Amino acid sequence: MICRAILPVAALLAVTLAAAAEETTPATTNPVHAAASYIMKACTKSGQFRYRINTDPTVRVTPKYNMLRHAGTIYALASYDERYPSPAGLATLTRAVDFMQRYAIGGVGSQTNMLAVWSRPHISGSDDPLQAKLGGAGLGLVALLSARRAGVPHIEITTLRKLARFILFMQDEDGRLVAKYVPSQGGRCDNWVSLYYPGEAALGLVMLYEIEPNPEWLDGATQALTYLARSREGEKELPADHWALLATHRLLQLTRSYERSREDPLLRRHANRLCDSILAGRISGTRYTGFTGDGRICPTATRMEGLIAALPLLSDPRLKARALHAVTKGAVFLRHTQLKTEPWEGAWTRAATKLPADYPNLPDSFNRRATEIRIDYVQHALSALLMYEALVTGN
Repeated sequence: MICRAILPVAALLAVTLAAAAEETTPATTNPVHAAASYIMKACTKSGQFRYRINTDPTVRVTPKYNMLRHAGTIYALASYDERYPSPAGLATLTRAVDFMQRYAIGGVGSQTNMLAVWSRPHISGSDDPLQAKLGGAGLGLVALLSARRAGVPHIEITTLRKLARFILFMQDEDGRLVAKYVPSQGGRCDNWVSLYYPGEAALGLVMLYEIEPNPEWLDGATQALTYLARSREGEKELPADHWALLATHRLLQLTRSYERSREDPLLRRHANRLCDSILAGRISGTRYTGFTGDGRICPTATRMEGLIAALPLLSDPRLKARALHAVTKGAVFLRHTQLKTEPWEGAWTRAATKLPADYPNLPDSFNRRATEIRIDYVQHALSALLMYEALVTGN
């Protein structure tokens, strides 16, 4: 008898996809096309996305905007346009990039060799002081590089270099990255730690290195990821850091002597442990409620992104089999929960459904926000489904 856990990856995938096909109702519209179409329609003439709406008209929506999620949406749409190029996609990307370069990217004090992605209060609608977030520079790089590859004009290499310089300015000698730069608080602000910013910054540096092999970009990314790996070595449960997995995958794909260096086993071990923690925290039997069991869309989508990126790095066949099974179930969940009617066709709400009042530890805001559509919910689901599609088709 052949144990499924030790089947070759291709055979595992075939078995997993065949099982998923039995429970997936064929869609009249490809979900990635529907999601991309929603994002294109949500991009206004100015290039700003309609950031958050609520399908329940009785719920008041606070007018806020997040430039990191703007950049992440550019990344997702550029990934779609790379696979399915179209004039509409390129036009949308061009507007969105122009908005980011016009209203968010700017200098850092007297540092003429740096640029940052600024969260400006008049754009964000926040009471927070003017600040530049590490994740903004990271995702800004990721977005601009992705859009540049898709053919968006007027993305200068000097802009990309200066964003990378800001990331390196925010990095300590041990590889740790400071989360924010707040001019009114003296500059680098170390009073808050972000889970995702280091991985976002590392991904941006790796992607820049791919087109400009400057060792500084590579060293910065490597140090950031090795710092994360070392700092988590003693932890029993690791966070679902999908950005670190995306960056690690891209870093270890590079054809260079680094792949044989001493950091390689550390980064691979970190990736394996991240995936194991993601899978250990997944609620089983949740076809309609996602990885977390409460129906939220983003946690399933982001975990799918991380798991799919990490598949080539997983050394344990059983872990790989569990990951394949989980991402296939996740794809079924995302297809099932995608909105099918206008004016929201192709989008996802924050959660698949509202929860009963006696649901354990139910936050007061959960049901009010369950019906909201935010651009990053759509972005991450699109990214996850694009990656899953590439996994299934082999390209």
